Amino acid sequence: MPKRKDLKSILLIGSGPIIIGQACEFDYAGSQSLRSLREEGIETILINSNPATIMTDPSMADHVYLLPLTTTSLKQILKEHPQIDAVLPTMGGQTALNLCIEAQEKGIWEDHNVDMIGVDIDAINITEDREKFRLLMGEIGVGMAPQATATSFLKGKEIAQEFGFPLCIRSSFTLGGAGAAIVHNEEDYDELLTVGLEVSPIHEVMIDKALLGWKEYELELLRDKNDNVVIICTIENMDPMGIHTGDSITVAPAMTLSDRTFQKMRDMAIHMMRSIGEFEGGCNVQFAVSPDEKEEIIAIEINPRVSRSSALASKATGYPIAKIATKLALGYTLDELNNQITGNTSALFEPTLDYVIVKIPRWNFDKFEGSDRTLGLQMKAVGEVMGIGRSFQEALHKATQSLEIKRNGLGADGKGYTDYNQVIEKLTNASWDRVFALYDAVAMGISLDRIFEITKIDMWYLKQFEELFLLEKEIGKYDVGTLSRKLLLEAKQKGFADRQIAHMLGCLESEVYNLREEMKINRVYKLVDTCAAEFKADTPYYYSTFEADIETADGERYVQNESVVSDKKKVIVLGSGPNRIGQGIEFDYCCVHGVYAAQECGYETIMINCNPETVSTDFDTADKLYFEPVFWEHIYDIIRHEKPEGVIVQLGGQTALKLAEKLERYGIKILGTSYKALDLAEDRGLFSEMLLKNNIPFPEFATATTPAEALQVAEKLDFPILVRPSYVLGGQGMKIVINKDELEEHVVDILKKIPNNVLLLDHYLDGAIEAEADAICDGENVYIIGIMEHIEPCGVHSGDSNALLPPFNLGDLVMQQIKDHTKKIALALDTVGLINIQFAIKDEKVYIIEANPRASRTVPFIAKAYKEPYVNYATKVMLGHNKVTDFDFNPQLDGYAIKQPVFSFNKFPNVDKRLGPEMKSTGESILFIDSLKDDAFYDLYARRRMYLSK
Repeated sequence: MPKRKDLKSILLIGSGPIIIGQACEFDYAGSQSLRSLREEGIETILINSNPATIMTDPSMADHVYLLPLTTTSLKQILKEHPQIDAVLPTMGGQTALNLCIEAQEKGIWEDHNVDMIGVDIDAINITEDREKFRLLMGEIGVGMAPQATATSFLKGKEIAQEFGFPLCIRSSFTLGGAGAAIVHNEEDYDELLTVGLEVSPIHEVMIDKALLGWKEYELELLRDKNDNVVIICTIENMDPMGIHTGDSITVAPAMTLSDRTFQKMRDMAIHMMRSIGEFEGGCNVQFAVSPDEKEEIIAIEINPRVSRSSALASKATGYPIAKIATKLALGYTLDELNNQITGNTSALFEPTLDYVIVKIPRWNFDKFEGSDRTLGLQMKAVGEVMGIGRSFQEALHKATQSLEIKRNGLGADGKGYTDYNQVIEKLTNASWDRVFALYDAVAMGISLDRIFEITKIDMWYLKQFEELFLLEKEIGKYDVGTLSRKLLLEAKQKGFADRQIAHMLGCLESEVYNLREEMKINRVYKLVDTCAAEFKADTPYYYSTFEADIETADGERYVQNESVVSDKKKVIVLGSGPNRIGQGIEFDYCCVHGVYAAQECGYETIMINCNPETVSTDFDTADKLYFEPVFWEHIYDIIRHEKPEGVIVQLGGQTALKLAEKLERYGIKILGTSYKALDLAEDRGLFSEMLLKNNIPFPEFATATTPAEALQVAEKLDFPILVRPSYVLGGQGMKIVINKDELEEHVVDILKKIPNNVLLLDHYLDGAIEAEADAICDGENVYIIGIMEHIEPCGVHSGDSNALLPPFNLGDLVMQQIKDHTKKIALALDTVGLINIQFAIKDEKVYIIEANPRASRTVPFIAKAYKEPYVNYATKVMLGHNKVTDFDFNPQLDGYAIKQPVFSFNKFPNVDKRLGPEMKSTGESILFIDSLKDDAFYDLYARRRMYLSK
């Protein structure tokens, strides 16, 4: 084996808090990389400041440093670990790369005799410096759009004069398209040029002729030191050029590329990768292709590292890119490594797909009132979903069903746009829901030629939308008694949900389900095997589809199901779906730990999730992975197929919790806290009765379902009043109002966005201190795992608050009340597992704001701060395997840990940045301080009221 023998201890740099443009795909890459290093017997040292991730779990590396990503922290680690031989910076996104380059410039690696592996700094510099990159591409004969570099405002103006509009501005050395823009006219140019120059750390922009309407493609490559190259995945953007790939709907494999052009693109990608340097590892190359028969190829950019798309490509193909890239950095060659999915083919074997994947980004514009919602060159999505199907249409439907935006798929749910001008506007200015508007445009009778003229989305895709609509129209001619088996099977093969078919037929979803049962139209499960079933795969990684029957010689009819059910006792863990504000990577952390704990208790574990960025959807996290929407119909079919002992819902955030009612109704066992208890905590009336019975104080409140009722309630409650809808996540729609006009306006607004909701109106305790507690309960015993005090006053959402563990100025009386209330509420709710309770403290009296009998956002933070595996313990309690009293709790924390929220406001410059009851942060970091005299704490405390927004 040519593995380097001199590498015995490696430092890996993580990506820090989650921000728009750099999300948990790097947590997935880093986690895979750490496992890959440990398989080789290498000591691993990790630096990452994000407490919410699996990557920073003590089980992932030999030494985990939850420190700020600075050169000061690097020096501290290198001093403590003089044995470190090398640093691997390619798994932590741009943050890790930038830090590594800074450390190199300061001579830190040289001083400590540390080698840099898996990366070629010269290659990074060439690809990030757009001028150098342009010159190199010219030298090797790779075409690029006419472009020039500007390092001053004046130079930028000259270039615009020479090229003419539309133009594309891209800032050098930035992440997630920061500073990038398409400029259509002179009026906007000066402002956007200034922004681009300011955002770039070297104050440089590349200005190129905008290739609007051209098609966009990405290739994921891997190369070893012997110059072997494999192309793992070809991804086509359904959206044409002009939208950041992180905001584009993407499809794999490429659908509309001729083989001749594909081969040419492959050759160009390999040529480009070889020309930028002698490095081993992952690489992502982006191209534009002219939308005519010439199919002219132009290079856009190349990233010589594991990229955002690498996670998607890994999940799409089943090929673990980060794991293999790590082995290559150690000196292995591709032909010496095995493909871990098949277990018996070489890593030099390129994946082949016999299915289609569709990725759709998930946005959170509702959290950024006043933001520009048009999609462009700057990434704005906070997460993504992936659908796997046997056709583009099936995968597209599964992806839209995974988004959790109250849609049942494309069309056929009565929620489409019917206003012609609105549809034309959404097609013209790419919007977050343009995929739905495309369907509505077809339904409205707008011709495909016209839609193509406006959007420049390839005609092949538009015809797919048209086919779906024509099928909907055809089914609409029948009712549940007259629909043929042929039509129903076709609708299911094209991804329509039972709910959508019920809408077409004017009947109930359950009637469509029963009709499917009667006609034997059942889901079957297929393996994701990287080799189109050419070789046997060892890995239990499945997606669902519908197939026509196969008839044997003796007349028996059947459909082939590749998911074999074992006779072991099983447990299903429901995942948290796409990342969004209010429900992020911390729930993925909880799901993964839940899976590990259930395995320790002897269960076969089954994971259901649709988020390609996460560790929970890695093919070897659970015993079986179903990459499916966390959507009732899909879950119910898996449950009926697998027949588990029960389902865990309290680890997957609101996504999983929302399915508890259906599970209860269908007689499926919920492991841990019952649906009745979960619902009691959400139902404000019942919850308050329970608090009264237990003599626990809470702010005066009332409920309302109309603006008139809300105004009546205001007569009894004193202003300020906190208004919030029920059953929402991340404080959606929450606001503090100070008079009747504000109250009426806000209630009207909420009910327009969330019809038929019960609104909760609380008297807002002005000037109160906020605190929260997390606990584990087994129905009889309660153990409080942590109590945190928020630095910001009550009224700022807990996810946006800086929180100290343990509290820093709550007296013994207050602390005792918090402990007593937590224990009483956990027991009164019959909690089995985790619970989070939030408190407001005023005049030494502790009031209850809310209780959530599930895993909370803060559980991973407390687990990392106290170095205790709390989710593992809680899962064993949910399974009835252990009582709370079985565990030997031993929290260790000297001083304090601060949970610090991180915001991505730079993506939305016009948004009100003040904080309030609705959550806006995209991620968090952890900071340890020895005492309250620390400057970091003093700064936070001094600014605590600055951003409070009513």
